[in-house]
Amino acid sequence: MAGTGIFTEILDGEVYKYYSDGEWRTSSSGKSVAIVNPATRKTQYKVQACTQEEVNKVMEMAKSAQKSWAKTPLWKRAELLHKAAAILKDNKAPIAESLVKEIAKPAKDSVTEVVRSGDLISYCAEEGVRILGEGKFLLSDSFPGNERTKYCLTSKIPLGVVLAIPPFNYPVNLAVSKIAPALIAGNSLVLKPPTQGAVSCLHMVYCFHLAGFPKGLISCITGKGSEIGDFLTMHPAVNCISFTGGDTGISISKKAGMIPLQMELGGKDACIVLEDADLDLVASNIIKGGFSYSGQRCTAVKVVLVIESVADELVEKVKAKVAKLTVGPPEENCDITAVVSESSANFIEGLVMDAKEKGATFCQEYKREGNLIWPLLLDNVRPDMRIAWEEPFGPVLPVLRISSVEEGINHCNASNFGLQGCVFTKDINKAMLISDAMETGTVQINSAPARGPDHFPFQGLKDSGIGSQGVTNSINLMTKVKTTVINLPTPSYSMG
Repeated sequence: MAGTGIFTEILDGEVYKYYSDGEWRTSSSGKSVAIVNPATRKTQYKVQACTQEEVNKVMEMAKSAQKSWAKTPLWKRAELLHKAAAILKDNKAPIAESLVKEIAKPAKDSVTEVVRSGDLISYCAEEGVRILGEGKFLLSDSFPGNERTKYCLTSKIPLGVVLAIPPFNYPVNLAVSKIAPALIAGNSLVLKPPTQGAVSCLHMVYCFHLAGFPKGLISCITGKGSEIGDFLTMHPAVNCISFTGGDTGISISKKAGMIPLQMELGGKDACIVLEDADLDLVASNIIKGGFSYSGQRCTAVKVVLVIESVADELVEKVKAKVAKLTVGPPEENCDITAVVSESSANFIEGLVMDAKEKGATFCQEYKREGNLIWPLLLDNVRPDMRIAWEEPFGPVLPVLRISSVEEGINHCNASNFGLQGCVFTKDINKAMLISDAMETGTVQINSAPARGPDHFPFQGLKDSGIGSQGVTNSINLMTKVKTTVINLPTPSYSMG
């Protein structure tokens, strides 16, 4: 169980401790933040409500620890990361249990997230040793007008302190996707977990603690965003911010100083279906892409744009599959579980009611109990309906019937989002042309949008983000280039 066994150190009575300078601490505020179980709507856990002064101490320690860590050999950094990955995977059960209770993720998917996270850490350790273990050697005479009198040596060096802020839906996986690249690159890491998902993150950080990383190198500070959010993101000690979430990221981007930003801020991922598509394949991917984890994924299918001539047949196939989805508690591995909060459920309901008022066709009866919303396919959605443009982050999927591919592309590109999209057709030439025309960071051909495998580049255009993720891209973003030039008194040519 969570907070028991090897994890007893992180729990103080009913409140989980935060992590600073290699120790598990209680906040001087004497306050805690409640974490509500989405399924029961009752308080499941409590975490420390840290203060701004505690943030200052964490940042001071992070700066100091980073200086020593930057002098640690790459092989040693990788060795510790491999150790943390193994400990994480060995303790997947209690961490997965936390995910089930905090964010209502189905039990089997929660275990998968933890194992995937361990694999990501290990892959990052290996990739980091490879790409950081080599530099460049440039010669001056390759540029016109120069003799060979200068040798230029370039390498990648750490930025300093990286602030990582993961979202609720993948709190462990999207935390380690920031932590591992930061550490292998020689940075220190301050983690601010989401409220829903904080306990899972604290368990994950304990695995790094057991691995033996130096004190102060990794910190995990919990608390209310309203009290420490801006203070963290605007802190002068922070040299890089990696954030995954929603509109908050736009606010962070505007307030952050001259530091590298890695932002993934959601999407309205379009699924364009051509008349020659394999409709059974499309229907299966719409179910997987639109309804897994109750649609609470940035890369979920958020709108289906289908050519009119095949729309009736596709809608019937999807309806049949929706009817087979199980609805209920995450502990029972149901396909559809409660959305993360009452405010989320209310927002989703608002989109549904707007579509109803404006004449959308309900393929199922709309049903809600607390935070649990039954899967709903909305047909004949028009562009004047909110759900045609807004991200529901729930198990509700709109279908827009289009008369041409151009209409589908135009709808996709009119969105302020540009994370991912997908196109279904048997004509690869058409697929490539559509992919080139879609203003999204990634286009999947004949498959639903997805983040991963975790070493694939992952990025968004427009309001969907800044920078690119994926193991290699994250390592590169969390480093900068350092150049040393050797000046020779006379030109020197090998074998000359």
